[in-house]
Amino acid sequence: MARPRLSAPQARSLLLDCVEAVGSWVGERDAADLERPSVLPGWSLRDLVAHVVVVADSVVHLEPLPRSAPTLTVSEYLAGYPERAERISRLTQQAAAQAADLSSAYTQRWTAAGERLDALGDVESVQARRAPARLADFLATRVVEMVVHGDDLARSLPERPGPGLPAGAVAFVARLLLDVLAERHPGRSLEVRVPPVAAVQCLPGPRHTRGTPGSVVETDPLTWVRLAAGRTRWQDAVDAGAVSASGERADLSAVLPLL
Repeated sequence: MARPRLSAPQARSLLLDCVEAVGSWVGERDAADLERPSVLPGWSLRDLVAHVVVVADSVVHLEPLPRSAPTLTVSEYLAGYPERAERISRLTQQAAAQAADLSSAYTQRWTAAGERLDALGDVESVQARRAPARLADFLATRVVEMVVHGDDLARSLPERPGPGLPAGAVAFVARLLLDVLAERHPGRSLEVRVPPVAAVQCLPGPRHTRGTPGSVVETDPLTWVRLAAGRTRWQDAVDAGAVSASGERADLSAVLPLL
């Protein structure tokens, strides 16, 4: 059974908490920090921060849609990321080149994003750059962006404290990505557990009806987010002991990443 979805105000609150946490971290970085390479191949920290500015612009450009307009699910919206990777990279490079002061650009664009959300009011659906979506669902994808990239920033400067991402936002993103896994790969042959967040069953094959499932994967919320976002390889996480996998179907390497 699908879990209840967040309302737009709830998703907005989670998003703005993440924006504040990442913004504080960005404001503490100097020019030398920003020129260092990030954990994303070919991107500096400056590029990574610029990308988060582009995320703000995606909110600024939202347009209202009629209530009856067809919209994509969160899973469908996130599935469009790979085909748009080149355009996303181009927008990021442009933002990095144009912003003399990335901290100021970050603050200005996210302030504009908040103003755009105020202007949209209680609209139910919006046209985003990529596709139409329920406003709540679109904002949920922005929370995914902020949590994933906030963690990217932290891993890029491991000797410094990372952005203090709200635990509730990390838990929400982990839960959402579990639901995406179950939606894209339905079945009951494997149970994926991310305590204390949630558990889902997925993958076609023999199902269990009671007792302990034949195949179980268990990990923590942040590791699951990294796996689902392609930041950590499945086998690396298993070898490091960050993932417990038991049973003949306990292998997600063929279906990850989800983004």
